[in-house]
Amino acid sequence: MAKILVVEDDKAMNGLVSECLKDSGHIVVSCNNGKEGLDAFLSDGADLIISDIMMPVMDGYEFVSKVREANKTVPVLFMTAKDDKTSKMYGYKLGIDDYVTKPFDIDVFMLKIEAILRRAGIKADKEIRVGNFRMSEDERCAWIDEEEISLTVREFDILFRLLSYPKKTFTRSNLMDEFWDYDSSATSRTVDVYMAKIREKTQRADGFEIVTVHGLGYKVVLNEKKG
Repeated sequence: MAKILVVEDDKAMNGLVSECLKDSGHIVVSCNNGKEGLDAFLSDGADLIISDIMMPVMDGYEFVSKVREANKTVPVLFMTAKDDKTSKMYGYKLGIDDYVTKPFDIDVFMLKIEAILRRAGIKADKEIRVGNFRMSEDERCAWIDEEEISLTVREFDILFRLLSYPKKTFTRSNLMDEFWDYDSSATSRTVDVYMAKIREKTQRADGFEIVTVHGLGYKVVLNEKKG
């Protein structure tokens, strides 16, 4: 599971790429222009950036230039209708890692994404073990003392996300954006209800604690002796 930032002003294209990435198990943050993308990257980072070039407010060239000022290593892929040599050369000079021209085959595109992640050494753990708790992303199951516990799909995904980044605070807004659809009726209260359910189901886990960060959201704190 990698965190991928998609910066694309075409809503249909943004939606298609984002959904395919989510279906492959990745966390996706979608933005509509370079300014939104830069703000999102600087505030919460990403394992991979996929960006258009021709966008309002801030285009892809300026966006990548500013990203590279802050981070020299995060992989960047341009997906654009600009197919000329000059545009490609300029992108590579800015520090992008690959360049895809629209329209493209989405299956081939997804294989390219996985190849970029492999080259960057970004490969999410498929299993998390903390104290007497274990969860497998492949099996979509979780156990305490090797006894399986019942988690809904959304509960599993939220917990896996929190445990993948211990000590990192996830705001309620972060969680709503990642795990509820934009047209959902979910509110910050909905997030609190889910967190209460997850806490109840994992109360026998001795390797971590889900902590409320007052006024913000939640984070996982590992038990140093057990974690």
